[in-house]
Amino acid sequence: MAETTQKTFLRKKEQVARKWFTLDATGKTLGRFASEVSKVLRGKHRPDYTPHIDGGDGVIVIHADKIKVTGSKRMQKVYRYYTGSMSGLREVPFHTMQARHPEYIIMHAVKGMLPKNRLAKQQMKRLRIFHGDNTGSHQAQKPVQVQI
Repeated sequence: MAETTQKTFLRKKEQVARKWFTLDATGKTLGRFASEVSKVLRGKHRPDYTPHIDGGDGVIVIHADKIKVTGSKRMQKVYRYYTGSMSGLREVPFHTMQARHPEYIIMHAVKGMLPKNRLAKQQMKRLRIFHGDNTGSHQAQKPVQVQI
């Protein structure tokens, strides 16, 4: 009796057809929203997901300044970076960062949810974040508006 075996489908790099999605961050919780964005960037929303191939789609995030956090994170969450100078550790609270650079908040959260390998840098290049709703420079990609 001959048994038919199913082979696992592994997509090749040349077979990737990318789409672009527009996501609105208005009123969304930061962590839950960032996990959905990272899922689309990696390609895990597709039925033909292949872990070692960069098969994700592009994401345009609008209204980044209207993202929210729960609990007391608005006053307690701190973004730290080091300037390279002696005593160059800088700490910026969430509410200050949201007023100055709201794009950085979402970018930082999404980057932390991507794998720590060579694919992550390629996937982050397909993330565009705007603090308003001006996406005029990306109309050539024909982005699809998606509700999460």
